[in-house]
Amino acid sequence: MRSRIVRAGSRPTKQAAAGSFTGIVWQDEVFAPEAPSRVRATRVTFTPGARTNWHTHAVGQILYVLAGVGRYQMEGEAVEVLLPGDTVIIPPQARHWHGGAPDHLMTHLAISETGAAGEATTWLEPVSDTDYLKTPAKPALTMSPAISDSA
Repeated sequence: MRSRIVRAGSRPTKQAAAGSFTGIVWQDEVFAPEAPSRVRATRVTFTPGARTNWHTHAVGQILYVLAGVGRYQMEGEAVEVLLPGDTVIIPPQARHWHGGAPDHLMTHLAISETGAAGEATTWLEPVSDTDYLKTPAKPALTMSPAISDSA
């Protein structure tokens, strides 16, 4: 890895692979792994109703919501609403999906790492409309200690 600025115009936006997503999803590569780093970062924009298939990550994944309204579900848990500024921490090998809300775009920064043996994402079956359209849990609104202490 060497120091440099990678200009936005040098990396075109790509439509995500239809075999791993439902609906129209756009991807902007931020960083692809370069030794010794194994980190990958991608800005992903989901159109309303678009979502990933169920999938897992060898070393886990971090999602940081940049804009819009999204949804996330880890298998066996309730569907959650995602809002700008939310961070989702997904453990290694956790089966999950994420995407836009039925009536909103959602853009997030997806950060993951390739495992020592080169393994990354394992793509599974599509999320059914029944699972996707389940009523999400109400998001808990909490304030950080720094904000609440000054109030």
